[in-house]
Amino acid sequence: MKLITGLGNHGDKYKFTRHNAGFMALDYLSLNSKFGSFDFTYEAKFKGEIAKTNFNGETLIFLKPHTYMNLSGEAVTAVMNFFKISKEDLLVIHDDIDLPVGRIRFRAKGSDGGQKGIRSIIQMLGGANDFDRLKIGIGPQLNLSAEAYVLQNFSDEQLKEMKDVLKRVEAAVETYLLEGLNAAQTKFN
Repeated sequence: MKLITGLGNHGDKYKFTRHNAGFMALDYLSLNSKFGSFDFTYEAKFKGEIAKTNFNGETLIFLKPHTYMNLSGEAVTAVMNFFKISKEDLLVIHDDIDLPVGRIRFRAKGSDGGQKGIRSIIQMLGGANDFDRLKIGIGPQLNLSAEAYVLQNFSDEQLKEMKDVLKRVEAAVETYLLEGLNAAQTKFN
């Protein structure tokens, strides 16, 4: 069993903001992926929307936390604890302000890099930072604070580019599940 979490903020006003790249990825996967179509359902005990599907003989759980970005770890650990999922079976998809729009990158471990959702997950995992991540570029940051920049909507041009990015995310997640992190890093970083 694997948990694939997309980070973002729930609610219509955040739907197309840069900070919601993780939610956008899961929404794309739920409608267009080789993992089968699946629907998200809000579950209060998990503090978010979850969906389940099977892929290549393995159960996949997808999570969109409703805790808002800064408390994402609460929802992630609630699901991990309930289903007894280890951090080795966790993939977090999130925005990265240091990568330009159009780029994606896998990472096996590391600091939060200023991403508060990742910071929350690390804190809720007792300081463990060795879980897999797939970063979606949302940069470069303009002359704004990081908080203001990530909460802005993508420009129309960037949204068009994000459609191609989300197709690559689908292929990247498939490679990750079938061939592992190293193969996914080689193909997509």
